Parts: sequence; structure tokens; C-alpha cells
Amino acid sequence: MLQGQKRWLYIAIPIFFFWFFGQIDKVGISVIQTDPGFLSDLGLTGPDKNAKIGLISFIFMISYSCSNIFWGVVIDKLGARKTAVLGLLVWTATMVMGGLSTTYEMFLISRVILGIGEGMMIPISGKFISNWFNKRELGRAQSFWITGNYLGPAVGTVMLILIISTFHWQAAFFALAAFNLFINIPMFLYLARNTPEEHPRMSKEEVSYIRQKDEAHDVQLKQFFAKDYRYWIVWFGNLMSSFLFFGISIWLPTYLVEAKGFERDAMTGITSLSWLFALGFVLAGGFLADKTKRPSLLATILFILTAVFLTIAVLAPSPIMAGVSMGLAMGTQGGMFHLTNFFIIKFSTPETAGRAAGLMGFTNIMGGFSSYIMGWSRDMSGGDFGPSIAMLIVAATLGFVAYLFMIKQEVAENHLINTTGNKVTL
Repeated sequence: MLQGQKRWLYIAIPIFFFWFFGQIDKVGISVIQTDPGFLSDLGLTGPDKNAKIGLISFIFMISYSCSNIFWGVVIDKLGARKTAVLGLLVWTATMVMGGLSTTYEMFLISRVILGIGEGMMIPISGKFISNWFNKRELGRAQSFWITGNYLGPAVGTVMLILIISTFHWQAAFFALAAFNLFINIPMFLYLARNTPEEHPRMSKEEVSYIRQKDEAHDVQLKQFFAKDYRYWIVWFGNLMSSFLFFGISIWLPTYLVEAKGFERDAMTGITSLSWLFALGFVLAGGFLADKTKRPSLLATILFILTAVFLTIAVLAPSPIMAGVSMGLAMGTQGGMFHLTNFFIIKFSTPETAGRAAGLMGFTNIMGGFSSYIMGWSRDMSGGDFGPSIAMLIVAATLGFVAYLFMIKQEVAENHLINTTGNKVTL
């Protein structure tokens, strides 16, 4: 049934659920912190209530971003499978700790440790995909885990609200721990291996296809990724992308309600639609990256579209048009996140993919600052979103300019590949 395609079952499916449940956790805190019982039990009351709530997400993002580098080194030493199980055990323990927290300080400690545990997600995914998929199908392989990244928020919000309303806020954390213990960890233990050669149920034909070489690409990979200037262009681009994506996604509901006057139901609909836009750009980006072999060109187009949609949001006379445009801007950056991970594998080797992804994951730290910077800008401008959106447009422009420096060499590489006539089929 899966003859010649088992890599999609053994690796793509576990990675999908890895991210699906990981994103439910990230969405979960935004749902749980609206529960009066949670706020009361942890003492989140008084004039500094919102600052305390904001600190919960801020310290998680700092911990998450910094630990990406640490996990990248661990993965290259221990292998992706052992590291995934280790990180998931840390993740599961902190979910239980969060559910058992009786003080704000204890809960903060659980979020710091959770950030460390989840910091291995990007490096793990990059390492597995680098080891298990042919260079010509990296875009589709990446689409699996990034699809989980966006379906998680869509499904998780409803799921956690049902759990909290039926039981209590602690049950939400225990449920998230159970998802890891009974779904994610068994998948990595029983389905995955570090390489296809280690898996007893992989055919020699499929392993041979995965390992088929692209001569032009092999020449390019001999250079360590950190010495390739293009890797640092992508790193800077992802810095801008993190600022854009987290800035838009965190402030979008507030923008729709306070700046455009949407009722809660309409705001929820557009916000949900925005996550679907992101998923659409992920799937389209994966297909086009594999089809055109022009990821740098696609990246410049996505940054241009982001700036255009943000500009429309500022100038649009219709609140609906403005809201949808903001959602589309967020969606384009979902596609950009996918291309970034495509580049990580392109510029690294299987031996260095963990470190390359870990260093790239550090750029998520900018997402931890974006909501605060935008909030400060709103305070300084009397609640107006205009200056904040202008700042986002500048970030999109900088990302576009950075990727322009990669297009020329990308054309040359594709020309070299075409002239070799090195076509591979399975």
C-alpha cells in the first residue's frame, strides 16, 4: 500500500502531530489565562494583572528561542529520535507542573522549563526531514509539520475551552501532558528512526531514492552553513518574519475590535480565517518551492505581498477589507516561515542540520519583543495602530531587500542543475 512511500508514514506523520499538539499548548495559555479560576488561583489580580499575564508569554518565548541553539548541538550529537523523546519528557513534566501550580512564581518556572523543552521542535523537524527525504521533495515534507503548526491553533482553542468548561483549568494542562505521553512519545519510539537506513521496514529501493544525489547541490553543500552568506540572509529575513508574524497574530484581534469596531463573533471569524490563510500559503509555498526551484524569488514575493496587504489595511475604507488584508498579511508570513525551514535544509548537511535549525530558531526571540514594541507604539500614539503598522511595513521591506541578494545565484544554480540533466524518478 505504501510501497516506496513509507517515509511519509514514519516521519511526516509523527512530525505533524508533534507540531499540532505543540501549537495547542501555545494557544492554550491564551485561552487558559481568560479563565477567572486560573487568575484567582495564581493571584493574577490587581493593577499589575496584565503585566503579570504578559510576562508569562514573554519569558516562554525568550526561553524557547535561546534553547533552540542548545538543542541544535544536542541533536547533532544524540540524534533526532532520542532528543525528541527527551524533549517531550521535559515538555510533559512541565505540563503537569503547570497544572499543579499554586503560585504565580511556580507557574512562571514551569513556563521557562516548557520553553526549554519545546525549543527542540524546529531543530528536530529540520534534522528528520534532512535525513529522510530527497532534496527534490523538501518543500512537501516541510508542509506536513507546518500544517500542524497552523491547524493546532484552529482546533486547540475549541478543545481547551470544552475541557475547561467541563472540568477546570488544571485539567487542560493534564490533557496536554497526556497527548504527549500517549501520542507523541510512542510515535517517535515506534515509528521513527534517525535515518532510513536504521529502519527495519524501509526497502532498499526507497532508501536509494532518498539518497540519490544532485551533483550541483552536493558541490554547494561542502561549505559549512555558517560560512555561506546566504544562510545569514535567511537568518535576517526570519528575524523580520518573526517580528511580522507575531506582531500581527498577537494584535490582530485587538486591531479588529478596537480599530475597526468588529463585534466578537466577526472578530473570531476573521482571526480564524487568518490562520487558514497561513495554512494556504504554507501548502502553496511547499508546492511552488519544489516545482519552480526558486525559493528566494518566492520569499521576495511574499515580503512584497505582506507590505502591500498592510498598506491596504491602513488605507482601506471598509473595515472588512482592512481586517481581511491584515489576515492575508499574517498568512503570507506563514508561507515565509515554511520557506525559511526549506532554506535551513538547503544550506546545511544532515550532520549540521540540527545546529543550523537551532541558530535559525533563535530569531523567534524577535517575536517575543514585537507585541511589546507594538503596544508601546500604541501607547505613544494614543491608541492609534497606524505607527505600529508602518513599523511592520518597514520590516517587510527590509526582508524583501535582503532576499534580493540571493536571486542571482539561485538562477545560476538552477541553470547548472538543468544543464547536468540529472533527473531522478522513483
